[in-house]
Amino acid sequence: MKGIDDRRGLPRPNPWHFVALLGGNFALALGPWFVRMADSGPVSAGFWRLFLPLPVLAILAVRQRGPVRAVAPLSAWLLIAIAGVAFALDLASWHIGIAYTRLGNASLFGNSGSLILMVWGLIAARRLPRPIELAAIVAAISGAAILLGRSLEIDHVTLIGDLFCILAGVFYFFYIMLLQGARDRFESWELLFTSTLASAPVMLAIALWLGEPVWPHVWWPLVALAFCSQVVGQGLIVFALRHFSALIIGVVLLTQPAVSILIGWLVFGETMGPLDAIGMALIAAALLLGRLGETKSR
Repeated sequence: MKGIDDRRGLPRPNPWHFVALLGGNFALALGPWFVRMADSGPVSAGFWRLFLPLPVLAILAVRQRGPVRAVAPLSAWLLIAIAGVAFALDLASWHIGIAYTRLGNASLFGNSGSLILMVWGLIAARRLPRPIELAAIVAAISGAAILLGRSLEIDHVTLIGDLFCILAGVFYFFYIMLLQGARDRFESWELLFTSTLASAPVMLAIALWLGEPVWPHVWWPLVALAFCSQVVGQGLIVFALRHFSALIIGVVLLTQPAVSILIGWLVFGETMGPLDAIGMALIAAALLLGRLGETKSR
């Protein structure tokens, strides 16, 4: 398996790849709003997010296939299946955690995979971070901490939910790492369809095991969740994966708190104070620094 920072022989990224990475993360940040509005159980909502777009993903995968290529070995398909299971466990853990902790805690701990990706990227590269990379990491973490700090509360009541959300971040790290390892063998829609096909049964089994209501009465939140999160969000991220290091992917994933607060301000009339603006500015600076660092490393 290729290392996640090994990009030899891969096409150089252009600004559209970075826009795709940002756009995918923006679409993913919309997901919790649709989960809130769904009248199925939270894990069941995750199942429908995975199951509903499968026909669309299958069509896109078939249309994207280029010239006939060598058949990928069984180990490569197994890698995608394991990634799909990791993603299902990520979604299930995070959705369970939301029910037992505050939303600020869930947003912060659910994005713990971003920090793991940053550290892993440096370990895989076997070097210390360059000054510009270190500045990007500090700015991203500081911005996320400011945005979520006001709602973050740690106590024994929320501990179980916090742990589930941290576990979700760990599973998401493995999902991204495994998909990036397989990205050079498969087209992006083929990769997403196969991993989603492996994820859906796991999500359904967990929902049934928890005794959640699976069949909804109102479908539009689940259809919106499936389209925004799985087709647009994961589709754009999987497309961009092969072009960026773990560091830049981790920095971009930390934009989700900023997007959530911005949506709350624009759509739901929630107050956005000066500290929120500072936090968003720090994350914007982190994206710029990370992108500059990525360019200089090539």
